[in-house]
Amino acid sequence: MDVAKAIELRRSVKAYDPNHRISEAETEKLLSLAMLSPTAFNIQNWRFVLVSDPELRKQVRAVAWDQAHVTDASLLVVLTADLKSWEKDPARYWKNAPQPVQDYLVPAIGQYYQGREQVQRDEAMRSCGITVMTLMLAAKEMGYDSCPMDGFDFDAVGKLINLPQDHVIAMFVAIGKGIKEPWPRGGQLPLGEVVVQNRFG
Repeated sequence: MDVAKAIELRRSVKAYDPNHRISEAETEKLLSLAMLSPTAFNIQNWRFVLVSDPELRKQVRAVAWDQAHVTDASLLVVLTADLKSWEKDPARYWKNAPQPVQDYLVPAIGQYYQGREQVQRDEAMRSCGITVMTLMLAAKEMGYDSCPMDGFDFDAVGKLINLPQDHVIAMFVAIGKGIKEPWPRGGQLPLGEVVVQNRFG
């Protein structure tokens, strides 16, 4: 499937076959593709929490408006980000680059993020937003449906997954075999309403 077709066919599917299983090899492929998504300074700040324990899934569903796809989808990914990844051995993010590149970029990471908590959080959300689209398009190419989700109690889920203090939850992604057609598209705005040439009037 080409990229344009995957974009056209990807929909937010909410009903899944609860008996379908995604293999470990398929899961690894999905996550490996998602990890090719870009991040600023290559800090790779996303962390993918795969919630596979059935009892934990039920607990998560209880704080997610009782949405069935939390428990029924083959994969439930809690997409989180490490807000402090920029300071955790940053040299490893550029270990394969030429030495002059390392000498320039590694110190620049700390200079950019140090003491800028809002920037760290904004960067986390940008990174997760980019990688979740990669994940959903990869899933569609592999024959799976998906649904990005933010309809849940973030604090409660954080406690359930033992979220570290320096991490933040961005969203969920449910992935699996859809069993019901999504609703028709609600209505796309015309290009002229969302595209601005050069500057706002």
